[in-house]
Amino acid sequence: MNRRNFLYSTALGISSLVFNSAFAKGVIETGIDRLSDEKGNFVLQPLPYPTDFLEPVIDAETVYLHYKYHHGGAVKKANKDLAMIKKAIKENNYSEVDYWTKKLEYHFSSHVLHTIYWTNLTNKKTHPKGELLRYIEKSFGTADKLKALLSKLSKTVEGAGWGILGYQIYTDSLVCIQCEDHHHLTQWGVIPLLAIDVWEHSYYLKYKNKRGEYVDKLIDIINWEDVARRLDAVKKLNK
Repeated sequence: MNRRNFLYSTALGISSLVFNSAFAKGVIETGIDRLSDEKGNFVLQPLPYPTDFLEPVIDAETVYLHYKYHHGGAVKKANKDLAMIKKAIKENNYSEVDYWTKKLEYHFSSHVLHTIYWTNLTNKKTHPKGELLRYIEKSFGTADKLKALLSKLSKTVEGAGWGILGYQIYTDSLVCIQCEDHHHLTQWGVIPLLAIDVWEHSYYLKYKNKRGEYVDKLIDIINWEDVARRLDAVKKLNK
């Protein structure tokens, strides 16, 4: 495959060629998880609940601003990045394609992780059970040990980023990782199931600089049923 054809495939096959497969395979193409439309444009799906649904842990204003301007802004910028890559391919001008590809990596990864984040949250306390609990116990010992590890990793991300619980396809196990920004320090083959956003915009209005307090309270409203559904979906991909 020559350079032109490779870049063309890259632009059109974003989820499998440009980005870490951990992000791509973590997407369940239903409902809010539909990241793009039939034309290949990235789209922002409606929130799965009203903006005040997560109160008192996360206030309605934070949810609105976070969803509309941070997640929504990433979607708009990802579409611009993709358009610029396609333009470069069409014009046979690759002088800035590395710049736009890096931008697309950043913005699309934000789109994926935010999409997972919204569905990972609910307004009541739930508990891991069934197959998910079995994997948690195999990988971490107990659900409490998993929560403690994920909480610590989320609180100590340097700068902005995420704490992530993911499925490791090569070992058939769960792992916790830190992710700086939206895409650094990830592991190839780790598929995100649970994403804890620790960018300041996700908590600053209510918690100010108290990231730890925000994480502690967020852990209590994790929608473990959603995490279980994601585990079931990615295991099917691994068969």
